[in-house]
Amino acid sequence: MKDFITKHKFGLLLIIPGIIAGFLYWKYVGCASGTCPITSNWHTMLGFGALIGYFIGDSIDDVLKKRKSKKVSKHQEV
Repeated sequence: MKDFITKHKFGLLLIIPGIIAGFLYWKYVGCASGTCPITSNWHTMLGFGALIGYFIGDSIDDVLKKRKSKKVSKHQEV
């Protein structure tokens, strides 16, 4: 469990802001008529917001890992 948390720390950290963003999107932009299957329900928007937050955080984590591995490989070449 600890290994999973350290591997996906940014993804897990951005779940909460994703939930908040999903709720705010539902409240201020969402579908008023109720015909939109995703944006008309607050609970589905919270789930999608959490999912998007996790994906963004995981992408940031991947970019940082690649950047760190490039720095390590450059220092080893010298």
